[in-house]
Amino acid sequence: MTETASRFQRIADADLAWLGSAPVPARAYYDPAYFECEREAVFLRSWIHVGHVCELPEPGSFLRCDLEFARASLLIVRGRDGRIRAFHNVCTHRGTRLVEEASGCRSRFSCPYHRWTFGTDGALISAPDFEAFHLDKQDCALPQVRLQECGGLLFVNFDPDAAPLREWLGSYAERLEQMPVARATTFSQYSYEIAANWKLTYDNFQENYHLRFIHPRSGGAGIGGDNPFGYPAQMDFEGPHRTQRIWSNPEPALLPFQRAAALRGIPALAEQGLLGRPHDRDYLAFFPNLFLIGTPTQPFSHTVYPISADRSRGVVRVYWVGEDRNASHRFAREYSLAQIRDIHCEDIAMIERGQSGLSSGAIRHIHFQGMEALCRHLFNEVDARVQAHAQQTGAVL
Repeated sequence: MTETASRFQRIADADLAWLGSAPVPARAYYDPAYFECEREAVFLRSWIHVGHVCELPEPGSFLRCDLEFARASLLIVRGRDGRIRAFHNVCTHRGTRLVEEASGCRSRFSCPYHRWTFGTDGALISAPDFEAFHLDKQDCALPQVRLQECGGLLFVNFDPDAAPLREWLGSYAERLEQMPVARATTFSQYSYEIAANWKLTYDNFQENYHLRFIHPRSGGAGIGGDNPFGYPAQMDFEGPHRTQRIWSNPEPALLPFQRAAALRGIPALAEQGLLGRPHDRDYLAFFPNLFLIGTPTQPFSHTVYPISADRSRGVVRVYWVGEDRNASHRFAREYSLAQIRDIHCEDIAMIERGQSGLSSGAIRHIHFQGMEALCRHLFNEVDARVQAHAQQTGAVL
């Protein structure tokens, strides 16, 4: 698989043959029974991205993170010892949710129902008339969920027997640590809900086949010349994860406004040493639902959380190092987020139209060509886990 910056060379189908070429069952993208197996075999057993260390700057800083696939609300807290932990956001008295705020800073967490109070390490500190329960406080701590960090990103895993995060990430851990997100101190964010299966939503951002048709106005830097589809310059795979190197159009059709906005952020990025890094054009796709782009002018993450077989929630973040230096710097950052959202808005209706067609049951299979290999790789990894789970549990697919 060869990279080229200006002269495009398409990745040979022979290099991707190991992924297969057979049609893919369409019901994997809308069937509730298949989704239930995904929930149990994929999402409850994988490391799932939930935040960034910069959101928890001091002891007592916390986030509430609701994960529909786990039917859980998590409380992610930096303790007095500086360690970040994840707990179920549930009072151990009678299950009341402790926290409704999205984030904040507290030295302790009191249940509003009966005032059971917990420390930032999850330990039960006090409870009114506690002696009447004939319990030991040590047995009443908040239930904990595994949380580990890599490259500034926080991941949780509901499987107590899962391999450690770095083992799960493999060599991608080192790549992640070299990306701008690892040095981030702040970010801009938007989230969305979409009437589409999580894989269908995620796949839209794994293939460039659609760029020339859906993004002819906004995608000038990534399509054109001898690569009219904007296909990737390189693909790599490691375990359940995958990456592509984004091809750059050497003569992009940018409007003067677009060029000026991008250039205004360059001086600060150069001073911070964020230009010319090894993964500037890499798109890392971490199984199952996170992808990250290292482009210094738009270093963003996108996480697609499943809600149901035909509904998902996405969170897009652009990570920055340091605060705005001046108005031009701020303008460049705002433009970066607006440009991502602009492109994304062009995708949403088409993704939902795809879900509508699939959910009708009109077709039994969908098809991936070689340049959609990242989509096929995701399906292969998911389906292997789903089929194994169904065999173990007797689930009918």
